Amino acid sequence: MKQLNINTSNQSYPVYIGNNILEEVPDLLGSFLGDKSKALIISDTNVSVLYGDKLKRILEPILPVSIVTVPNGEHSKSMASYEKLLTACIEEGLDRQSVIFALGGGVIGDLAGFSAATYMRGIPFVQVPTTLLAHDSSVGGKTGINHSLGKNLIGAFHQPSAVLYDTGTLTTLPDEEWRSGFAEMIKHAYIQDPDFLHWLKENVKTIADVKTDKIRQFLKRSIAVKAEIVKEDEKEAGIRAFLNFGHTLGHALEKNSGYDGQITHGEAVAAGMVFAMRLSNELGLSAWKVSEEIDWLKSLGYPVEAPSQYSVQKLIEAMKKDKKASAGNIKFVLLKEPGRPFLYTIDEKLLFELLSNDRRGMTRND
Repeated sequence: MKQLNINTSNQSYPVYIGNNILEEVPDLLGSFLGDKSKALIISDTNVSVLYGDKLKRILEPILPVSIVTVPNGEHSKSMASYEKLLTACIEEGLDRQSVIFALGGGVIGDLAGFSAATYMRGIPFVQVPTTLLAHDSSVGGKTGINHSLGKNLIGAFHQPSAVLYDTGTLTTLPDEEWRSGFAEMIKHAYIQDPDFLHWLKENVKTIADVKTDKIRQFLKRSIAVKAEIVKEDEKEAGIRAFLNFGHTLGHALEKNSGYDGQITHGEAVAAGMVFAMRLSNELGLSAWKVSEEIDWLKSLGYPVEAPSQYSVQKLIEAMKKDKKASAGNIKFVLLKEPGRPFLYTIDEKLLFELLSNDRRGMTRND
């Protein structure tokens, strides 16, 4: 088992990474749970069938436990699901000494975390991620839900009390979910760890190369990048915004796809990272060999041409509602080179030109 500690201005908490460590919850969290009155496991309908009863069985010798589920998928990050979970908290008799367990992927982590942040003005919660993608969202304390006009526009910063990453739960994931989660690892390498990026390019040629025992090593290194950034900027007042590399266009792609599974979060982010490189080159701020980055990402199955499938104007309108936007001005995280990110306000006309350039734009900056 590997362990990291996440340190913020007013809190420190452990991240445990290991195979089948759910069984170790009594030992790992025994002292934390000892004075808690009750636990509520929040999960989705798919994950609950696989691991809900198991986690409930493990926790029951320590404290009373109940489970509530929402449907699987991004559509559950909604006001309706949020209200359902708050109702469950009330009906199950949770008080300020209770704890919520977020058992699932990023959707559940965000939704359960936001419920914990706002129920009785905040109660503890524990992240139990079951997807590779959730290695990013489970650390750092961002919680929230979507609005019909934009992703993650409603939320709060609420750090978990612990993160339990049982890599045994990843074995049931399809390739697209491995690919989605690995995109966030690639992002961390691009923005802060050039040596890790070089190692990944040399050793990961297909998604099958990710699905090995080395995954715990990948996770620890990727989470360590985020931990360092969160330590310096817990509430995204500065450098934490760099974690949004690829996300400005990525979130717009997700919104325009209708969150219906046409494109996963990580696939959208990969397309967004490539576009950010092209954009940075177009502005004369970098000299990326974009075709080389595209070749590597394509070998892993990422649909880097995805922006061509959507209305340019609708993508731009979605980007105007991005959290980083200010007074309607669209901001991108760009990279001069690996490890050197910066924020830049982009002229809408240039965005329209590049997005409209069909597939010629995919290689114009080589």
